[in-house]
Amino acid sequence: MEAELAALAASGASTLVGLMVSETWAQVRDRLTRFFARGGDERAVDEELRLSRGELAAAREAEDEDALADIEAVWRTRLRRALQADSGAADELRSLLAEIAPDDGREPSGTVHNTISGGVQNGPVLQGGRFFGLTINGSDPVPPEGGSGAAR
Repeated sequence: MEAELAALAASGASTLVGLMVSETWAQVRDRLTRFFARGGDERAVDEELRLSRGELAAAREAEDEDALADIEAVWRTRLRRALQADSGAADELRSLLAEIAPDDGREPSGTVHNTISGGVQNGPVLQGGRFFGLTINGSDPVPPEGGSGAAR
């Protein structure tokens, strides 16, 4: 049972940290505050979550992987303690996670279709949110056939 609670705490902490930097944070913060307060001081828990979110944003900006891992570890420990202290907390956390992060590891439903337009692409095309530390090696672009400078 301890391993199951540890896995649930790890999953919950990962989800929590991911939500802190998402657009849905405002929607789930109050529910998470109530979960962690468990009838205690919600203002103190809300302040802890707010501070962690600020630290998380700074760590992401600085690309500080150690700080990111530390923040997740703090909340994983906090979750594990909450789960050990209250037998009903595990079911509540599972239910909460299912609502706020319904991704169960299956492929997302729907179709993604990417289109590259705007002419000939003579090199790699990247699509995404943020790219850090990329090195792309290649040769000089090859002009399209029939264009100026094309080999005949």
